[in-house]
Order: sequence, then C-alpha cells, then structure tokens
Amino acid sequence: MRLTGKRILVTAAGQGIGQASARRFAAEGAQVLATDINPAALQALAGESGIRTMVLDVCDAAAIRTLASREPAFDVLFNCAGYVHHGTVLDCAEEDWAHAWQLNVSSMYRLIRALLPKMLDAGGASIINMSSAASSVKGVPNRFAYGTTKAAVIGMTKAIAADFVTRRIRCNAICPGTVESPSLAARIDEQARQQQRDPAQVRADFVARQPMGRVGTPQEIAALAAYLASDESAFVTGTIHVIDGGWSN
Repeated sequence: MRLTGKRILVTAAGQGIGQASARRFAAEGAQVLATDINPAALQALAGESGIRTMVLDVCDAAAIRTLASREPAFDVLFNCAGYVHHGTVLDCAEEDWAHAWQLNVSSMYRLIRALLPKMLDAGGASIINMSSAASSVKGVPNRFAYGTTKAAVIGMTKAIAADFVTRRIRCNAICPGTVESPSLAARIDEQARQQQRDPAQVRADFVARQPMGRVGTPQEIAALAAYLASDESAFVTGTIHVIDGGWSN
C-alpha cells in the first residue's frame, strides 16, 4: 500500500499500460482518476475500487483546463497517452507529423502546465512521462515521427525536473520496449496489411528482436510506474527508466 492517500491522474487508461497502471495504483492504495478518449474502453475500469473514470481528449486544451480547475491537486500525473506512426520521414505527411507532436508531446505540455500550479501549492508531486526505447534511446527503422517525439518527451522531462527540483516536483520518464497491448496488435495487423504478410509472422518478427525471447507485459511497466509514483523514489528525478528486456543494449 505504498500509494495510500495519493491522488493520481492517468491518461490513456482504457487499455494497455495505462489500464494496468491505473489498477496497480489503486491496488497500492491510491485514489485514481482514469481518463481516456474512448468511453467504451473505460468501462473495463468502471466500478473498480479506488478508480474513478472520466472521458478526456488530451489534445483538447479547453478540456484540460476545465479538469485542472475542477480537481484538487494531484500527487501523481502519469502521462501515458501516445501515438505510434509507422514509416520514415518520406512516409510522414504533414498531418502525421502534426498529430504525432500533438498527442505525444503537446498533450503532456498542456497537462503539466495546467496541473502544476496546484501541485506546487500542495507541496510537491511526481510526474511520470511515457517515452520509449524506440528511437529516443535506440535507433529503430520506420519510427521517424514516433522516435522524434518520444525523444522530445525526454527533453521535456529533464527540463521540468531541473526547473522544479527545489520545490519537491519530481519528473521522470519511462522508456519501454515492445509491450503486449491492443496498440501492438493493431500495429501488427496494419504492417501485415501494408506488407501483404501473415500477421503471425509479423508478430514473430517483433518477438525475434527481443533478447529475452518475449515482449513485455503492461503489468511489468505498471510496476515501474508504481515505484516512480511512490515515496520510495523520493530521490529520483530527471531520469530515463529503460524497461525493454535488454533490447536497447
């Protein structure tokens, strides 16, 4: 029960890492506001002890301001929402580029900027930003927009940590490798369609590049997020936490 008494906001909590983290936070005693753009996805968390759900489009600046004005201070913000664009710079149209920046970077900027004043007034908080081992830590083919924006998340994380370290605001980044999730399944299906290949073979290729011979689980990432949310990590800020089964070594 490391998170007893803490109020935590999680974005993209409808599935995958966000959902697993919301459940882990609640299991550790936190009061969790689980948000997602998809109300149907949030139904999986509805009624669970310690979890309240709310539809939130993290690209909607007005909705973020409204949330910040209505909610008391959060002890933890987990920026989990993100978008994976597949392709090189030549495959990245203007709209793809804009969407990747909007969802992967600007949404975090807006949430942090909106919630930080109350966090400061309350005496501190932990901000956890979802980055990636792909491209931001290790160069990966066909992840141009994704890798660029996730590298920007690392820069944002370090800047927030440096600016507010004396005011008890901690900010850290998680950089997962390939993790089993609905997002991964959708990418596998899309790549199989584009390449006219069997989805099972595309999945096998994802697994084959993992030194451990498997992809990660959302629960494994959630365990790291719980540590960064807890007071056990009180001396940890401005850091990159790679959790990829040795893929980026």
